Amino acid sequence: MASWMAGKALKALNPFALRTLTSSARSFSVAVASGDSESDHSSFTFSSKDPKPGEGDDTIYVKGRERASGSVSMPMSFMTGSIVGKRFYNEVSTKEADDGIGWSVMLDYRTLKTPSKRNLKCPTLALAKAIAAEWEYQLADGIRPFTMPLMKLACTALERVPVTRTKVIENLMQKFHQDLVFCRAPRDNDLTRDLRELQVEKFSPLIKWVESEFGYKPVVYTSFFGGKQEDGLVKAFENVLKKTDDYELAAIDAIAAAAHSLIIAVGMFRGKLSIEQAIELIRLEEDLQVDRWGLVEGGHDLDIADLRVQISSAAVFLGLTRKH
Repeated sequence: MASWMAGKALKALNPFALRTLTSSARSFSVAVASGDSESDHSSFTFSSKDPKPGEGDDTIYVKGRERASGSVSMPMSFMTGSIVGKRFYNEVSTKEADDGIGWSVMLDYRTLKTPSKRNLKCPTLALAKAIAAEWEYQLADGIRPFTMPLMKLACTALERVPVTRTKVIENLMQKFHQDLVFCRAPRDNDLTRDLRELQVEKFSPLIKWVESEFGYKPVVYTSFFGGKQEDGLVKAFENVLKKTDDYELAAIDAIAAAAHSLIIAVGMFRGKLSIEQAIELIRLEEDLQVDRWGLVEGGHDLDIADLRVQISSAAVFLGLTRKH
């Protein structure tokens, strides 16, 4: 099952689609260890900020300057298509973590590390192998971090979620009342009547599931500013988020951000929606416009690829983190 999920990840995250990831840019930096001995520099480290040259350890940030130490760090972004240096490793492997809890990814003798320079430990071998596959995919002419969405999600789950868990949940719940699944187009407008009928048809099963699962019937609305859901329903979804582990919350947050819907994210988390079903619901309005007016090459097609990667990578990440 784990190998099948890893294969699914590689199939879903194809190079063309990954090149379209241009939204929600977040800056990270890469420290490439190239020291003479394993004890001096034995890691490939993601850093959440760019230290100024000369500060901290002997890592030098190269921006047109000559290398002055045994390690080099180059600023880049996960999501803007940056290419970082050349591939500096030959073999990618996985091994059980030194403490016996989790799995590590190895680039030759180097261990992948988190932004805080702790070993990036995956909860399952399946996830470690999938992240290793992302590194194995990298070409000799340069490392392309934007083709490593599972690596990004793992860093998020290990670094950001533990220290900002309360804030992540608050942000998700603040947008709950404006959830895509609650929205309906006006019924008295010829331009939107077809969309409303489609929304009723496609969203109704999910609305019924929410009512059955949580005991509250969601309020649908046509206002641009959203509506007001019952406090009981809000509390029920908040409790779902509070009971998640860091990996699950990272995946739910990623799906909700791409879908503009916590309902769809939790539906996928609970196994109610597949990747394809989720994408269909998210693109309901835009696909109707494409059918009516045609597809804009270099616009709609890239949006579709972008969404597919974001939803697929988060769903696959969610599956790979589960131990059973």
